[in-house]
Amino acid sequence: MPLPGVMGVLLLSSALLVAGLSAAPQSFSPSLRSWSGAPCRLSRAESERRCRAPGQPPGGALCHGRGRCECGVCICHVTEPGTFFGPLCECHEWVCQTYDGDTCAGHGTCDCGKCRCDVGWFGDACQYPTKCDLTKKTSNQMCKNSQDVICSNAGTCHCGRCKCDNSDGNGLVYGKFCECDDRECMDEETEEICGGHGKCYCGNCYCEAGWHGDKCEFQCDITPWESKGRCTSPDGKTCSNRGTCVCGECSCHDVDPTGDWGDIHGDTCECDERDCRAVYDRYSDDFCSGHGQCNCGRCDCKAGWHGEKCEQPLSCQLTSEESARKCQGNSGLPCSGRGKCECGKCTCYPPGDSRVYGKTCECDDRHCEDLQGVVCGGHGRCSCGRCVCARGWFGKLCQHPRKCNLTEEQSRSLCESADGTLCSGKGSCHCGKCICSAEEWYVSGEFCDCDDRDCDRHDGLICTGNGICSCGNCECWDGWNGNACEIWLGTEFP
Repeated sequence: MPLPGVMGVLLLSSALLVAGLSAAPQSFSPSLRSWSGAPCRLSRAESERRCRAPGQPPGGALCHGRGRCECGVCICHVTEPGTFFGPLCECHEWVCQTYDGDTCAGHGTCDCGKCRCDVGWFGDACQYPTKCDLTKKTSNQMCKNSQDVICSNAGTCHCGRCKCDNSDGNGLVYGKFCECDDRECMDEETEEICGGHGKCYCGNCYCEAGWHGDKCEFQCDITPWESKGRCTSPDGKTCSNRGTCVCGECSCHDVDPTGDWGDIHGDTCECDERDCRAVYDRYSDDFCSGHGQCNCGRCDCKAGWHGEKCEQPLSCQLTSEESARKCQGNSGLPCSGRGKCECGKCTCYPPGDSRVYGKTCECDDRHCEDLQGVVCGGHGRCSCGRCVCARGWFGKLCQHPRKCNLTEEQSRSLCESADGTLCSGKGSCHCGKCICSAEEWYVSGEFCDCDDRDCDRHDGLICTGNGICSCGNCECWDGWNGNACEIWLGTEFP
């Protein structure tokens, strides 16, 4: 028989346990079941009341429509792990909205999937200041996308930040410059995103296996496994990694939409004419130096010619390697990438253009010209592609005067970029013009805000040596075209 003192302790413990359970939150389930699998001790009405948001009438959605109610406790949907959470599944997404890579733009805290903004900031991602110190011109400049369009014509600019047009509240237009419009993924009749068979990312549908089409509206008549098998190339890759598999057929990516050059073809896109870039004569717009046929990336030379590019006449006493070595000189490319090598001799292009010359076409005086064609800024002369400046001038194009009539304050005001930084922090200011850092060769632009690494290359040369890189885009010289100025459109070469 237990001692009276022990009996008192047991009775007190039982009383405390009952009191503690009665004070527990409504969602606390151990007090509602005696053991695992036991029936719920709550009535159905009471159970549903506890799973309903405060203020919702009877019959309203349980667990915010994002979970099931089990004896007064919300069990949130887990088809997408971590998507919904909270006692009543009221929180959506684990991560709050971001702006320019920062959660809540760095001006707020994330609470239950929503940003709680600091004082002086507002917006879904706390990206907008309540007071703006920027001029309208500066603000609009900061809101321009890469095509110089303010907020991609899909929003308004608020203090240097784009506010996307989402009047219906669905948030389908988004992005730093409102460049993403997921309405492009919506079926006009059903208003379903990607037909319910895919996911939309920045206005493009990515379809589930077995579905295809711009909006995933078409279903394949073969299984995904059969489709993949038909699209697998001999090297084991799907469409040779050069196309998209659609219901067992490869849709090859075409480098040039006109189809004039760079075509990718074959049942599994196994023939890649981009491989012919190594054998493409960009001066005559012919593959294989105009002396052969490019077949699936390989040159089949005409009679009387040989070499990887069919560049060597059989009458030449030099081997292909000897010929290329003679044409290369100190450059990394034959004829400095500015001419055609035949039997160890360079023919510089364009023909008749005296600005390109030298034994290995090493001199290109076009580099002394600005976009308007002015040589050395009118303050010097060009010598083998380099400006020799007149007294009192300096710079790559002799564009900077050594003496300046501006005050330091006036000079600095002309060198400030849109965000108020002097030469974008990548150069120094001289007489109202930015001199970009020589240590970073690729920095350019009026305010040192451009990156020449963004310009396309061909044969290892920026703009193929046939144009000027202007703020990430190639400005081609007369007669040349293409993203990298690699296509000759001038008169036919002799």
